[in-house]
Amino acid sequence: MTTSESTGTVDLVDGVLQITVATDAAGTSLSGAAMVEGANALHALNSGELTAGAVLLLGSGSNFCAGGNVRAFAAAPVRGAYVRGVADEFHRFVVELAATTVPVVAGVQGWAAGAGMSLVCHADIAIGGRSTKLRPAYSGIGLTPDGGLTWTLPRIVGPARARDILLSDSVLHGEEAVRLGILSRLVGDDIIISEAQRLARTLAAGPTAAFEGVKALLQKSDTHTLAEQLDAEAASIAAAADGPTGHEGVDAFVEKRRPDFS
Repeated sequence: MTTSESTGTVDLVDGVLQITVATDAAGTSLSGAAMVEGANALHALNSGELTAGAVLLLGSGSNFCAGGNVRAFAAAPVRGAYVRGVADEFHRFVVELAATTVPVVAGVQGWAAGAGMSLVCHADIAIGGRSTKLRPAYSGIGLTPDGGLTWTLPRIVGPARARDILLSDSVLHGEEAVRLGILSRLVGDDIIISEAQRLARTLAAGPTAAFEGVKALLQKSDTHTLAEQLDAEAASIAAAADGPTGHEGVDAFVEKRRPDFS
């Protein structure tokens, strides 16, 4: 992909890799094309073949993503094999998304159910509105979660709350989702997508190397002791101070001007 290119589900514009995870087709269910094309684009980003400063996950339509295509599940000759194929495809996307070193933003309008909720939990910053609703939805159709939801949700809300949400198939409204930390912030329902796009562009124009360092430190904190994390932070900030991003940021502060991280 070039600096301004689109495949229909994946767009690279202004340094933002935008992936449309669901459309109005099939009731805003998870797009298989988006998972394949998105995973390929994310792999290119992670391997250095593609340059972007942020990733943006969006839905096109009334919902962010209403979950998997249950009608396709029902129509499959061998349901287990079909669903396994869908899950494997979805999980390749999730693995590449989790490996990204740039910020991941999600604009979450309407419903984020099933796979949609799983994706929201992988975003670094998830923007919703008061009408946003999240629901695991898996047990409602007799299935178990995928997309890493049983891994991310306990880390966001705690194990006990995660068990309650998943077993009760809870519907979480925007304000509660923010309180629990699943959504990062609420904006007006009519500006969710535009605000997510604005934030992604701002992050893409920011100190990419510093963001990479922040994400790396946060990932290490899961398994580090405090002493180990302090050592990691000291090494990271020293490396950042010697890098071009750190030089520009510090010099701009001293010179009382806006830094140019491009």
